[in-house]
Amino acid sequence: MNRLALFCGAMLLFAGIASAQDSSRVEVFGGYSLLHVSDQGATADFNGGSGSLSYNLTPWLGVVGDFGGYHWTNSGGNANVVTYLFGPKLSYHRGPVTPFVQALFGGAHESGNSFNASVSEDAFATAVGGGVDWNATPRIGIRVIQVEYLLTKFNDGFNNRQNNARVSAGVVFRF
Repeated sequence: MNRLALFCGAMLLFAGIASAQDSSRVEVFGGYSLLHVSDQGATADFNGGSGSLSYNLTPWLGVVGDFGGYHWTNSGGNANVVTYLFGPKLSYHRGPVTPFVQALFGGAHESGNSFNASVSEDAFATAVGGGVDWNATPRIGIRVIQVEYLLTKFNDGFNNRQNNARVSAGVVFRF
C-alpha cells in the first residue's frame, strides 16, 4: 500500500514537472491598439501600437513589460501618448485559448500641439484588464482581444485624472 501511494505521488510530481515544461518562458506580443481618452467629458480616439514582453515565472504567473505609442490628429492639432508599464500577469495555458489578466504600473508621456500651443508632460499611469490569446501553434498565437482600463494623471488643470480605455489585438510569439 505504501509503495502504491509513493508511486502515485511520484507520477503526479513528474506529470506536474512535464506539464510545466510545455509552457513557454517568454512571450512577445505586438499589435494594433486603440486608446480611447476621456478627460472632463471630452473624448478622443488615439490609434497606435503596443508591444509587451512577458517572462513566465510559473505556468500561470508572469511579469510583463508593456510599451505603447498612440497618435491623434484633427484640423486643430495633434497629440501623441507613449506608455511604459510593468507588472504581474496571470494566465491559464490550457488548450487552444489562453485567457489572462494583468495589473500594470508605470508612466505615460504626452506631447502635441494645437492652435500654436505645445504641450509635453510625463505622468503616472496604470492599466488593469485582460484578454484572450488563440494558440494557432505552440509557438505562435493570435491575441484576439486585450481590453484594459488605463488611468493617467496628467496635469490638465482640472482634476489631474483621465479615465481611458485601451483595446489591442495582434500576434504573440512564445519561446
